Amino acid sequence: MKNSTDTEVAVEGRDVVGEHKQGSTDSPTRERVMSSILHNGPSTASELAERLGLTPAAVRRHLSSLVNEGLVDSREKRVFGARGRGRPSRVFFLTDNGRAGYYTAYDDLAISALRQLADAVGPSALNAVAKARVDDIESRYRALREQHPDAVPAQLLAEALSADGYVATIQPAGAGQQICQHNCPVAEVAKVFPQLCEAETQLFSELLGSHVQRLATIAHGDGVCTTHVPIDVEITRRALSEPSTRLSIRKDHS
Repeated sequence: MKNSTDTEVAVEGRDVVGEHKQGSTDSPTRERVMSSILHNGPSTASELAERLGLTPAAVRRHLSSLVNEGLVDSREKRVFGARGRGRPSRVFFLTDNGRAGYYTAYDDLAISALRQLADAVGPSALNAVAKARVDDIESRYRALREQHPDAVPAQLLAEALSADGYVATIQPAGAGQQICQHNCPVAEVAKVFPQLCEAETQLFSELLGSHVQRLATIAHGDGVCTTHVPIDVEITRRALSEPSTRLSIRKDHS
């Protein structure tokens, strides 16, 4: 069931799609809207308006056009805790087509190379490639941990991920936190080789000292890669902070 915001977007969309095609004056603002969604995650029209310094009506016009072109879609906003009165808000997120412009031009080449590697060496080679990719994230995280020993571990991991292009944020979620990655530089490759996502999830668990749970991934068609981190992560993280301990864990898992 659509709410009043959806109806307004749809109605306005019929008025502006043709207008948009007549000129390119809207193009920079459209890009700002898409970029804001990419870097901040699924957003309501009101949140986008405040963030970009635009009127809600102007944002809805652009969202309508983007939805009609298949670059943006919407869903009901998730609410943590008690839901208030009235119809739930809707948030807008980038579709696969919307994200395509932010991916590198080397996805096809990477997929082809990994297929050839798997054929020549075997599946173990893919696991090694996936492990090597997350090693850079681990190095950044450990460096940040040394610089900011009192910081929230999950927040530091989000910073390490953002430095690698994942545009990560932390959100409260029931009995814990969620690491939300609003972009994935390897999403197209991960669709073919899920080992990349699996290695990333294992790294999160090892670095944070907790059994994290991957709830959604961009590679599977979700708007955001979402990982749940239990609330007791800080206690267990401290117990596993030494690299030597982490090595023994890896051996136990192997």
